[in-house]
Amino acid sequence: MVFRGESPLWWLRPLKPGFRHCLALLNDGRRWVVVDPLAPFTDVAVLDLPPGFDLPGWYRDQGLTVDTAPLRRGLTRPAPWGPFTCVEAVKRLLGLHAPFVVTPWQLHRHLTRAAHGV
Repeated sequence: MVFRGESPLWWLRPLKPGFRHCLALLNDGRRWVVVDPLAPFTDVAVLDLPPGFDLPGWYRDQGLTVDTAPLRRGLTRPAPWGPFTCVEAVKRLLGLHAPFVVTPWQLHRHLTRAAHGV
């Protein structure tokens, strides 16, 4: 997961700087897929990068925050309802059922706490 701070949308300004938008990076072992849920549309890009290219590292080098997260599959219950935002789109990609995670900062905190077993 990549977290960005800049956004041209005025209604995102109250959100924590550095955490106003999020997008997902997925790797199938051969290619990177970037899923960027934007306000007017969701951009999905399949990147044909050299083997071993560190795309998360590239985003970190750009000054962005990058978290890793497991993909949860095999869920049978529907995800809880939530407004369609970048956070909700990323949670659906992950299979993350966390109804009180609604901002990019909350998603970052949730993922980093889960990674540390908190």
